[in-house]
Amino acid sequence: MEKKEIENGVGLHNLKAPVGAMKKKKLLGRGPSSGHGKTSTRGSKGQTSRAGRDFYPGFEGGQTPLIRRMPKRGFTSKFKKKYQLVNLSDLSRLSESIITLDLLQEKGLIKDKAGLVKILGGGEIKNPVSVCAHVFSKKASQSIINAGGTVERIA
Repeated sequence: MEKKEIENGVGLHNLKAPVGAMKKKKLLGRGPSSGHGKTSTRGSKGQTSRAGRDFYPGFEGGQTPLIRRMPKRGFTSKFKKKYQLVNLSDLSRLSESIITLDLLQEKGLIKDKAGLVKILGGGEIKNPVSVCAHVFSKKASQSIINAGGTVERIA
């Protein structure tokens, strides 16, 4: 196979870049006959002709940029509370009668016992349990109490 390629004249020794792939460097400031003399293709005067010009992304030549013309909508509170959510269906799978944050973390239902925990009413609970958490939904607290359990809110 190698012999055929050498016979055809194709090989690494005679590979060339396609026409137009290698452009000559534009030489600036080399006199009027070069076509890139005097102002060195920057035009005359103004912000863009100066050395060290630097614009931020979205600069529109002094016009108020689009990012500043667009209305700002919405609001994000710095004080938003982020709860770790646990459903009643998750609690019903536990065999313990007293459910604490330590137990929830141990069983993998929450990641961090130092964080806030909210018990939601998804699913049913039939066995009476005592649940400790920061917040309970109305349905969750009603379901726990109706099953004969107790709800303890952590401050």
